[in-house]
Amino acid sequence: MPNPTPVQEFIRRWQASGAAERANFPQFAVELCDILHVPHPDPTTPYDDRNAYVFERSVPLPHGSTGRIDLYKRGCFVLEAKQGSDQSDAPEAFSEAALRRYQRRKKGTAVRGTAAWDTAMERAKQQAQAYARHLPPAEIREGRPPFLMVVDVGNTIALYAEFTRTGGSYTPFPDPHTYRLALADLQDDNVRHLLHQVWTDPVSLDPARRSARVTRDIAGRLAQLARSLEAAHPPEAVANFLMRCLFTMFAEDVELLPNRSFTHLLADIQRDPTSFKPMLEHLWQTMNTGGFSVILRTPVPEFNGGLFAEPDALPLSADQIQLLIEAAQADWRDVEPAIFGTLLERALDPVERHKLGAHYTPRAYVERLVQPTVIEPLRAEWEAAQTAALLLADEDKSQQAIAEVEKFQQRLATVKILDPACGSGNFLYVTLEQLKRLEGEVLNTLRELGESQTMFEMESVMVTPRQFLGIEVNPRAAAIYRHGPDARCLGRWLYIPSIHLNQAYFASTIRS
Repeated sequence: MPNPTPVQEFIRRWQASGAAERANFPQFAVELCDILHVPHPDPTTPYDDRNAYVFERSVPLPHGSTGRIDLYKRGCFVLEAKQGSDQSDAPEAFSEAALRRYQRRKKGTAVRGTAAWDTAMERAKQQAQAYARHLPPAEIREGRPPFLMVVDVGNTIALYAEFTRTGGSYTPFPDPHTYRLALADLQDDNVRHLLHQVWTDPVSLDPARRSARVTRDIAGRLAQLARSLEAAHPPEAVANFLMRCLFTMFAEDVELLPNRSFTHLLADIQRDPTSFKPMLEHLWQTMNTGGFSVILRTPVPEFNGGLFAEPDALPLSADQIQLLIEAAQADWRDVEPAIFGTLLERALDPVERHKLGAHYTPRAYVERLVQPTVIEPLRAEWEAAQTAALLLADEDKSQQAIAEVEKFQQRLATVKILDPACGSGNFLYVTLEQLKRLEGEVLNTLRELGESQTMFEMESVMVTPRQFLGIEVNPRAAAIYRHGPDARCLGRWLYIPSIHLNQAYFASTIRS
């Protein structure tokens, strides 16, 4: 057999460890640094302002106490370490003395796979978050560390991120489904690269940075196309046509349509531009109903929401099709829906067109309003409900624990959000995405409590776009967003209606 790789040897060594966090963590961390190809922590000095990357970094806490961060790297992360133990059954052949030794075995933080372990990991995350929030002002001139890590030595590494770096709530990264990395996952080059970035360049992992750059580039091409189309067609027709094109580009890159199928179709049509309008209208008719697409020669799902109910396409020249091809060739998974609407709206507005790509409301600015007004109060409620549920589970009151979490899920699904001047819908989109992320954490907790069936029976109490209301008097913006694809949350497409409402409807909405 071939010799194990250094990563495989690391996994083998540390999977056998257990129940000894203080003894094991420093050595585990040093060996982890080796396989990630990052420097080891520095020796601690008597001066905290020099302790930028150390074990046991002190941090002042309220009431005069001092905390100790298990591993800290300034501008990168706060790491809290625990170590649980694996479940195992005592063999029937144990002697009485051996059975007593088995019963006295170390359990460490908690036995993995139990409610006690889930409680311990959540408390460790809250402890790490408290450390990040109480770092002294001189330490956070450039912002708090963007990452928290909660490590169960030899078992898992959980990642949480807060890219505004202002002390808000750290949330599972990249999402509530994949934030916890098993030790065996380190065999994956992509996982090791991710952790290498957390150690060396964590802000590069902020999806908003990449999204803004890609979005501006795409919007520039679409502005050029919009200018040429508005010379011959009404702005509303151009807006609706472009929104259908944009959604189709998104759909192929998130594999709701076969990968690159729309891009290849555009390239084929470019040879005979007269076929553009009938070909696209036929494709969009099929997307509206679902079924076999003779254009793509494959079955396609039904795209509800009304975007393709009127599948009108505009005739394009070969040069105009080329602009669509260039836009479609980008990776639309990197396009930021929260700012794209503003850019597209300006692309269709002759007065504002010169500002394209230069001014928009960045996602970070949107979050600075959304977080304190909507998300942080709900997250405080969730943390209280989660703590109560985990304590109940620790007392073997699993049904009461599940009921506590379901109660909060119902609360989340009844929140109503109104933006009385929604414009391009940025604030509504970001709020919806944040609520869906919080909902993912709720469903994770339900699963950890053993309530797997609930996840399939709670469609009536899920966060949906019906909870989001917008008022907009600009008819161009309303045309773009009445049916616009404005969110992709947890792998599912959702629509946010930025509705053009009159004052009477607004009054009736408030009364209801």
